[in-house]
Amino acid sequence: MIKLFDSASGTHIGTISEEQLQVLVDALEEEGVEDRDYYINRATVEILEGRGPDSSLVRMLRAALGDREDMDIRWQTA
Repeated sequence: MIKLFDSASGTHIGTISEEQLQVLVDALEEEGVEDRDYYINRATVEILEGRGPDSSLVRMLRAALGDREDMDIRWQTA
């Protein structure tokens, strides 16, 4: 299992599967091999939704964004 966190606050966003993490890895930019954080915004979530990932991942990211336009998330293995 993979845990997602709000990078700014450290708040746990939720837990995702290896497959859901791979969706993020494939869709989002990494700055290096050891990179474990991603910048997301509303447009990013819409793009992910259009690619057909698990709807629970999209719901989780939308909930994490809340009223914000963008945020950084990080992941770690549980």
